[in-house]
Amino acid sequence: MEDKIKYEMEFVVHASPSLLYQYISTPSGLSEWFADNVNSRGELYKFIWDGSEEQAKLVTKKSGERIKFKWLADEDEPYFFEIKIQVDEITKDVSIIITDFAEEDEVDEAKMLWTNQISDLKQVLGSA
Repeated sequence: MEDKIKYEMEFVVHASPSLLYQYISTPSGLSEWFADNVNSRGELYKFIWDGSEEQAKLVTKKSGERIKFKWLADEDEPYFFEIKIQVDEITKDVSIIITDFAEEDEVDEAKMLWTNQISDLKQVLGSA
């Protein structure tokens, strides 16, 4: 299996950090834009897309700021994905920073997927 490479993306989102945090940290919020359905039992989250499901473990959660997951399929690997809220101190612009991993030949596709998902999030927030 190929090693995955880490990449980061930044999206400006017109929403308050506290509202945004609800959408990145709760199963109901995540199911509005990230997956068709999201369930959680403690630290274990189940993400469902078109009938297929993936499970991820909640690694860290910092209120109003970030959430980090690790796919169970990658349990023995150093990979994770993180959604972080960042506020520019000067402009007060709110951004979402995505950190994720993909195999080299899948990075563009993975980035496109995130772009689409963040676009869905912006629509849900009414900030498109």
